[in-house]
Amino acid sequence: MATARVKEILSWYASENPGVKANLARMMNTGRLAGTGKFVILPVDQGFEHGPARSFAANPGGYDPRYHIELAIESGCNAYAAPLGFIESVATDYAGDIPLILKLNNSDSLSKGHEPMSAITGSVEDALRLGCCAIGYTIYPGSGDRNIQYENLRELILEAKAVGLPMVLWAYPRGAGLSKDGETAVDVVAYAAQISAQLGAHIIKVKPPKKHLEVKEAAAAFEKAGISIDTLKDRIAEVVRSAFNGRRIVIFSGGEAKGAEDLLKEVAEIAAGGAFGSIMGRNAFQRPKQESIELLHAVMDIFAKA
Repeated sequence: MATARVKEILSWYASENPGVKANLARMMNTGRLAGTGKFVILPVDQGFEHGPARSFAANPGGYDPRYHIELAIESGCNAYAAPLGFIESVATDYAGDIPLILKLNNSDSLSKGHEPMSAITGSVEDALRLGCCAIGYTIYPGSGDRNIQYENLRELILEAKAVGLPMVLWAYPRGAGLSKDGETAVDVVAYAAQISAQLGAHIIKVKPPKKHLEVKEAAAAFEKAGISIDTLKDRIAEVVRSAFNGRRIVIFSGGEAKGAEDLLKEVAEIAAGGAFGSIMGRNAFQRPKQESIELLHAVMDIFAKA
């Protein structure tokens, strides 16, 4: 039976059909954080996005798709997310063991000089065939091709909702319209969270925001309203507030590989700011397996106590 907290979160998605709500509930009722409304998800799309050696050479077990889903299961994650090939490799042998999220678009890092744009590499039909509980998609607010991404997303969300699948949206501001610092500026990340919620995402994934304001009009609004951005906790709170005043699930990426102590300090600030959880890939699977499990447990413990 769903806890009061899970029921409260589901009530924020009042327009959704029972299938979407049941799959959201399934993720919230799985793993060590079951019933808390908090999430720790293992995403492994890095092989496609960054290449195999950059992703898996640090821990060669990761070349095998089975390694990652077993890590997600053994550590007690809420869900496991990956592109089509990885999901197809494990869906039969691990059917029902953990909720699966099929990442429907991906890009490689070989092409240079173009506006960021991911190719659609899977379908809602694939997600149903493989027993997934949700689909995933990446948008790049700030890209010159953003409107194409939004329009593709609209069609995918419509199709997915019709068959009871929620959307997990990766929102990574990037493109000619933004400076490098602007990609993780607090005003830009908050804007990406708002765009994601407006597009109909059920779970929004963004990067932890930095103490930088990119858009001068937004900077003026932050100053006038007295919005504090001094600490990561403050910045997380503003991003979560920007997703319908915290009535959409917002989780934060683990980012580039870093030491366990620094990572856990960052997670503590993220949790204190009101985040719903972490979606952590390289910082988990690039470590030895037992170390990865212990780290993921420590992250879960922080969110459980927040």
